[in-house]
Amino acid sequence: MYIVSMIFPLEQLVEFTGNVYEITCASIRRAYQLSMVRDPIIEENDGKVVSLAAREVFTHKVEYQIEKQ
Repeated sequence: MYIVSMIFPLEQLVEFTGNVYEITCASIRRAYQLSMVRDPIIEENDGKVVSLAAREVFTHKVEYQIEKQ
């Protein structure tokens, strides 16, 4: 028996109406954070850091904000 899990939140991506560049940068930054702290959840996601980070950002498990310079 195979368990099918969503690798990337395509439904959220299609419905997303915000700035795609912004959310992509947030996902990349989150992927970097996860890989630096070697979060155990990465292993649960078969080592796919970028898809995990993108899912967290798109599903609002992780929030982000733009810093003013």
